[in-house]
Parts: sequence; structure tokens; C-alpha cells
Amino acid sequence: MKDIETTLRQSLIDACQSLAKLGLTQGTSGNVSVRCGENMLISPSATPYEDLTPEMIVEMPLDRNDGTWAGPLKPSTEWRFHLDMLQSRPDINAVVHGHPTYCTALAIARKTIPRCHYMIAAFGGDDVRCAGYARFGSEELSTLVKEAMTDRTACLMANHGALALGENLRKALWRAVELEAIAQQYYLSLAIGGPVLLSEQDIAETHDAFGGYGLQEQE
Repeated sequence: MKDIETTLRQSLIDACQSLAKLGLTQGTSGNVSVRCGENMLISPSATPYEDLTPEMIVEMPLDRNDGTWAGPLKPSTEWRFHLDMLQSRPDINAVVHGHPTYCTALAIARKTIPRCHYMIAAFGGDDVRCAGYARFGSEELSTLVKEAMTDRTACLMANHGALALGENLRKALWRAVELEAIAQQYYLSLAIGGPVLLSEQDIAETHDAFGGYGLQEQE
């Protein structure tokens, strides 16, 4: 195993464990993937994050769609939308999926997150869409997620959870954390009469401002 691949495998494990520590998923739910050359590395199915080792991370070829994999354990049951994202988005190198409480509450209600906060621009548009419902692990779900992710780096998944993309694992995890924070703020604002939404121009100006410095430096 090449050093860079070993490093990516360990980084993927670190991201999985961060998901749990940050409260973005529970138990063995949630999954993480990262691009590694011509392959995708993805967390295995039904394996406690604290038990993961680099050798247990599953490898799947990016030029196939038949579920081919290599490793001692099966890939996450959600491998389809991970593969679809990395195949269709050359700008993306990592995918993080979890069941954070507030994102999932909004997803259960099938609500889009509107432009209630300027940081909504961190996800590529002026809202965060909620993908339609289909059974977990299904090709239909992957298609619905892909549609919701058009020109976006995050989405909710109806009656399921949330998904965040990144140029690397650190950025994908950062977006997942930011998404849950905005979901909580939006949820709470609904309880006190609903948010006052920003204008399209407000969000456009935020996009322009983001071009000058890294998103992680935002307040």
C-alpha cells in the first residue's frame, strides 16, 4: 500500500470518528468516502468507527458502477451516491454523509433550507435542497441525491439525513458541520415566527466575497 493511500485511509477513519464526536451521526450510521487516484476509498458497512484500521477501508474503482470492491469488508450500503458524486463531480474529492439531528428533522419535514443566513452561500447557491425519498442504498436514491446536488455542495435527504461534499476530507467535514449549524438556526427561527430571508443580491455578494479568502476563515 502506497504511503499516500495509507494516509488517505487514515484520514478517512479520522473523519468517520469526527462525525461521531461532533454528533453528526450515531452508532454505525453515516459514511465517508474520498477519491484516491482512479479509485474511491469508502468506509465499510456496519463497522464501529472506533474499530476501523486502514486495511479495513474499502476500495472501489471509479470507472465501474456494478459495485465491484476490494477489501476484507463490504462497502457502506450507501456506496452508490458516493460513487455517483465522485464520478460526476471532478471538482469534488470527498463525500460525508450523516444523520445530524437538525438536518434530519428538516429532512423528515422535507424542507429546503432557504437563504436564512449568509453562510448558505458556502454550499454553492442560495438554498440547500432536500432530495426526494427512496430506500437507502438504492439507485433511485442516488439519482435523487445527484439532482439535489446540482450546482451545490450539500443537500438534505428526505426522511434520512444530510450529505456534504468537499475538495478534500477536511472541507467536506467542515461543510457537514456548518450545514448542521445552519439547520439548527433555521429550525429554531421557525419556532419564533420564521426567518427574515436575505435577498438574492445579498447571497450573490456573499459568493463574491468568498472568492477572496478561504471559507474556513468565515466567522
